[in-house]
Amino acid sequence: MELTVKKDDLSKALNNISGIASSKTSLPSSEYILFQTDGSRLLVAATNLEIAISQKISARIEKTGSILMPEKLTKSFIDSLPSNSEVSFKVNGGNISIESGNYKSKINGSLAEEFPEIPTVDEPTARFFIGSDIFKESVSQVDTVSNDTSRPILTGVFLHTFENNIYMAATDGYRLSERKLFETDQEFESLVPSNVLKKVSGVIPEKLDEIEILINDNQIQFMVGEILVVSNLIDGKYVEYRRLIPESTETVLKMKRADFMQTIKVAEVFTRDSGGSITLRADEETSKLSIHTIASEIGESTSETEAEITGGGEVTLNVNYIKQALSAIKSPEVSFGFSGKLAPTVFKSTENDDYIHIVMPLKS
Repeated sequence: MELTVKKDDLSKALNNISGIASSKTSLPSSEYILFQTDGSRLLVAATNLEIAISQKISARIEKTGSILMPEKLTKSFIDSLPSNSEVSFKVNGGNISIESGNYKSKINGSLAEEFPEIPTVDEPTARFFIGSDIFKESVSQVDTVSNDTSRPILTGVFLHTFENNIYMAATDGYRLSERKLFETDQEFESLVPSNVLKKVSGVIPEKLDEIEILINDNQIQFMVGEILVVSNLIDGKYVEYRRLIPESTETVLKMKRADFMQTIKVAEVFTRDSGGSITLRADEETSKLSIHTIASEIGESTSETEAEITGGGEVTLNVNYIKQALSAIKSPEVSFGFSGKLAPTVFKSTENDDYIHIVMPLKS
């Protein structure tokens, strides 16, 4: 194999597929990335048996071929080369010589035959396109998965249809988030590893308008321009999360999101020794939301902000969960609802019902 590519194109491609190759699997080639000619382009790919990512970039091909390259060394060397330069590769047996201007190196590779076949979803049971901006925003909004690998179902995002709409949803038992995407006449349910959705979101080019998603019983495929991401789905039935979403709440507050966030940040200063616990009290007569925090060895704090309030009462929540909920809502004004001290609390936009964020109270 002999070819020449632009350094910047290769760096971007290696960055897009990085973090997938892994030494944790039993497959020797999982520590390597695949370099393979494909017509007039170079294909670079990585896999850890659970997820595979590949990307094609333009190249001047002198001789076709393929080789496996150690991921970390290759990426570090290419990244260190000057921008706007060209990089030439020449394979000789199991070695590959790399030249770029005054810089030369020789890296020990491995046979490409050891690399697994890059999977594709050839017979999808569901297929749709989604706008790049909508996808990235939605993935960031449903970042409420669990990190507990003993319950793998809760580590994934539930991508599914319900009443002719496509949804993303995630919960860790303490928080729950749901984003409605758009209408569809398809029906499907899939449990996608959250790290896969974050990876796809991170590799979407700025000028790409939409991505294509294909799903079958076991895998999901994302076509992101010249980047292909294929992942196994998480096996299992997702929790009936809609039972946790209240149809209504006894107390409802509407206020500016920026004011709510500012009040929370001030109160947070006094929560560092109390596990992040804060008590929110709504007063319909004064139209005030007050937030009280106590740090036993330091002191206490009360912050207030104006709100349109129906009902009244108090509830204790984790300050970090509140901040995450407010950050996920994009509208200038938010609605916050609760029913007593133990029922789920509801955060959402006042403009539409496309997104809802649930936070469970703490026992005060």
